[in-house]
Amino acid sequence: MTFEIPADLDPALMPLAWIIGRWQGNGHGTWPGQGQFEYGQQIDFTVGGGPYLTYVSQLYTIDEQGQPLEPLMAETGFWRPQPDGGLEVVLTNPEGWAEVWVGKIDGAQIQMVTDAVMRTESASIDYTGGQRLYGQVDGALMWTQDRATATEPLQTHLWARLQRA
Repeated sequence: MTFEIPADLDPALMPLAWIIGRWQGNGHGTWPGQGQFEYGQQIDFTVGGGPYLTYVSQLYTIDEQGQPLEPLMAETGFWRPQPDGGLEVVLTNPEGWAEVWVGKIDGAQIQMVTDAVMRTESASIDYTGGQRLYGQVDGALMWTQDRATATEPLQTHLWARLQRA
């Protein structure tokens, strides 16, 4: 699918221009006590009106044909590229936590780690931190997330290959 950079794109967003748009596909996950699982995902990166992107990610269970069934997880936030090639990301999750991520944009690859994680008293897990990698490979958005909790060390949690929708 062809992608065009918006003519009025804030110059600060040029390092992230390749990721703007809707991405969809199926991914995989694993976690102690859950085992391995598959999921569907849709990510939207939209221009927010300033030097940031608005981000919404939705994961859902899928049937045998890969069609969506029920919501599994969601997160929303803002991606703020920095003049030095850095990236600051603020995300919230309805399961009871908010995260601040810091990272680096290197062409069509982004690496980031949590700088801070805040949890509510009733958060679904004792999430403590993570790292993520996003990259464009053969036109697809590939991404991975490693996660740590109060009881589990940092380890692979989610990974997906998404296509531009």
